[in-house]
Amino acid sequence: MNPRERVLIALKHEEPDRVPIDLGSMPSTGIMAIAYSRLKKYLGMNKGVIRVYDTGQQLAEPEKEILEYFNVDVITLTRTLEPCGPSKEKWKPWKLPDGTQCEVPEWFNPEPDGAGGWVIKNDQGIVVSKMPKDSLFFDSVYHPFEKVENLKEVENYEWDSFKINESYAKYLRKKAEYLYENTNYAIHFFGFGSLHEWGQGLRGWSNWLMDLTMKRRIANVLLEKMFEVLRHNLKIYVEELKDYVQIIGFGGEDLGVQSGPQIPPKVYREMLKPYHSELFHYIKKHSKLFVFLHSCGSIYSLIPDLIDAGVDIINPVQISAKNMEPSKLKAEFGKQLTFWGGGVDTQHTFYKKPEEVYEHVKNNILAFAPGGGYVFTQVHNIVANVPPENIVAAYRSAYENGRYPIVKT
Repeated sequence: MNPRERVLIALKHEEPDRVPIDLGSMPSTGIMAIAYSRLKKYLGMNKGVIRVYDTGQQLAEPEKEILEYFNVDVITLTRTLEPCGPSKEKWKPWKLPDGTQCEVPEWFNPEPDGAGGWVIKNDQGIVVSKMPKDSLFFDSVYHPFEKVENLKEVENYEWDSFKINESYAKYLRKKAEYLYENTNYAIHFFGFGSLHEWGQGLRGWSNWLMDLTMKRRIANVLLEKMFEVLRHNLKIYVEELKDYVQIIGFGGEDLGVQSGPQIPPKVYREMLKPYHSELFHYIKKHSKLFVFLHSCGSIYSLIPDLIDAGVDIINPVQISAKNMEPSKLKAEFGKQLTFWGGGVDTQHTFYKKPEEVYEHVKNNILAFAPGGGYVFTQVHNIVANVPPENIVAAYRSAYENGRYPIVKT
């Protein structure tokens, strides 16, 4: 069974030969470049390149050798290292915070902040993100509508600049066609967008939560404008990619925190679900693409609504959050949802002994995998200080214990 077949069978809630494995098919199933560098050294892989494709989270793009070593079954459409097909991105040298040499996009131009850190400015010279001294991430700090007073400012914003153009759509189609015809990986396009997270980015976290619950006049205008962009882009993506791509990803749409949802289910149903439903059901009506939703935190109480809105796949399955226990999720929603993640608790277990990580993964597979509907990856990205031997232990456990039929031993 080849990787694409394996993933598709699992997504149809049937049992393939083994549990499919993901490492880096989207920006929440990846690995930070520092951890990636240490992993390569641990494995004795001294050639190749450390390419940071996600500069905010400092994520490395897994090379072909790593994909093969970890038995990975799914790749991102937008990858730039072999195998990738047409690629027009340009790269330049940079240094990671620990001094490791890497490559970053040519457009990435951070400036020293004068205090040992870095800042990134937009075309107007406004600082939009920061990496303070001793930090490992660039954090977004600019919210263009944070202090908006007049709704005309929102309506007159340059929304059309977020709409994709024909040349980019054709470029993605060529990449998709190449990967479909020249590899047997499942192909994941995670670039569709979000509503909740975009709203938070435009207004700021606190403001946006208040908008959804108390200041709906602002929220309604923003949601309509964001939805117009997403609907425009989605129609193009579906038309260009539906014959080659198997999964289309939406998010990050983090609807949860550690203890529960960010907003009450009632607010989700009133404010966000109608837009989600229209977008997700458009995909189902016009293609065979599976709808992937990234949403961190405890989203247990929102899952029935997400299923009703058209979600096929939930990620990252934050098993350390309240009501997100693997057995509970599988028993209640396993016939309707594919769980993509939840393989390793990245908050706690990933830092224990390798043999403990191995057993932890084995137990999670026993809970999630029976009957299909499961793709293994850790809960969110592998961060810089995860020991490389624990990464190897996790993925070895997934491969060795993910053989069907899943039998408890």
